[in-house]
Amino acid sequence: MKTRGHEANGGLHMVPFRGLRYVPERVGSLAAVTSPPYDVVVRPDGLHHLQSADPHNIVRLILPQAASPTARHEQAAATLDRWLAEGVLAPDPEPALYVYEQRKGELLQRGIIGALALSAPDEGIVLPHEDVMPHVVADRTALMRTTGANLEPLLLTYRSECGAVGASAVIDRVILGSPLLSTTTEDGFSHRLWSVTGAEHLAEIAADLARHQALIADGHHRWATYLRLRDEQPRPGAWDYGLVLLIDTARYPLQVRAIHRLLNRLPVADAVAAVEGLFRVREVEGPLPKVLDALAEATEEGNAFLLSGSGRFYLLDRPDADLLARTVRTDRPDTWRALDATVLHATLLEHVWRIPDSPEEITYIHDTAAAVEQAERRGGTAVLMHPVREDVVRDLAKQGVTMPRKSTSFGPKPATGLVLRSLSLD
Repeated sequence: MKTRGHEANGGLHMVPFRGLRYVPERVGSLAAVTSPPYDVVVRPDGLHHLQSADPHNIVRLILPQAASPTARHEQAAATLDRWLAEGVLAPDPEPALYVYEQRKGELLQRGIIGALALSAPDEGIVLPHEDVMPHVVADRTALMRTTGANLEPLLLTYRSECGAVGASAVIDRVILGSPLLSTTTEDGFSHRLWSVTGAEHLAEIAADLARHQALIADGHHRWATYLRLRDEQPRPGAWDYGLVLLIDTARYPLQVRAIHRLLNRLPVADAVAAVEGLFRVREVEGPLPKVLDALAEATEEGNAFLLSGSGRFYLLDRPDADLLARTVRTDRPDTWRALDATVLHATLLEHVWRIPDSPEEITYIHDTAAAVEQAERRGGTAVLMHPVREDVVRDLAKQGVTMPRKSTSFGPKPATGLVLRSLSLD
C-alpha cells in the first residue's frame, strides 16, 4: 500500500487493497454468511439466528461469544486464521477498489469500497456528527487490534457538484461488466460487487475524491477505533487507513431513520408519571404505524417522543420552555439545542428520569417493532424517536458540532461479510 505523503492534498484519499472474500464453494451461500453491521444485530435473537444460518457466518468474527472480552477477541482472531487456512476466506489476487451496489425495489444505492486515509476531525476531511461511547470504542479497538483486520466497512457520504463525472462515471462504466459476486439477503436486498484495478479508473476516482470531504453516516465508533489504532502503530503503515464505503448522496440519497432507546429498568407508568406537568402527555391507540404517524405529526411543531410499554403508547410533546432553558446547555447552536436527541438526553434522561447513559440502563435499538417488543418483555420503556433530516446532520457536522450518540441511522447499510480488509496484506 502506498502511504500518504506530503504530495497529497486536503481531500479524501482512498487507495486499493487486497480484499478478503468468502470462497463461494466453501460456504452454503453468500447470503447465509453475511450480517447487518455489528450494532444493528439485536441480541440475542438476531445473533442466534445468524449463527445458525451458516457455521461461517461473519457474526462469529464481529460478535464473537466467549466468557470474557479478551477471550472473545482471541476467539475471533483464531476463527479468522482458521478460515483463511481452510480456504473459507481468501484474498483477491491484486489490490482493488470495489464498486458495491444494493438494490431493493425502487431503492438503488451504489458506492466505492476502499481503504481511506484517516484524518482527525479538525482537518475537516471526514466529519463525524455523533458522540461515541467509550466502552464500545474500547471493545471495537481490542477486537480490531487482536484480529489485525477491518471486518466491516464504515458508511461515509459526500456530495458531488454535478452529474456522472469522476468517481460516478467510473461506477457507471464498471457496472457494465460482470460482478465478482451477486447475492440476495433475507431482507430482500440484492448485493453486487465489482473490482476496480485499472490505472485510469483508479486515477479518475482519486482525482475526484481529492476535491471532497465526507460525512460519517454510520460507524462513528469504528472510526474512533481506526484513529486510536493508528496512533498506537508505527507510522507510516497500513493502520493509517480504514475500510469504508463511500456514497455520493447527490446521486444516491440515503434514508435517515431514528435509533430508539430502551430504558431497561424504568416501567412506562413511572416514566409517564415523572413527566406529568413538564410535557403534554396523551395516550394514543395503536397499531404501531398509526402511533408513529402521530409522532411524526407532533414533531412538526417541536420536540416529541413516543413512549411504549405494558401494551400502551404515550405521546410526549410541548415541553415546558423553562424546563428546556434550565436543562439544555446554551453554548451550542440553536439547531443542536432543538434536536429531539438533545432534549431526550439533557432534559428527560439526566434531569427528569435521572438515568445514566450506561449499557445496563439504556439499550439502543434500530428496529422500531423490536424496541416495542423488548420493552414489553423486560417491563421497561421504549422511547421511540423521529428521524433527523440529513441536511441538519451535515450542517452541524460542518460546524464541528456533534449530536448526542446514536442520534441517526443512515441506510441502507452495507452488508457485513462481502469484503474484509486484512492489515497484514497491505
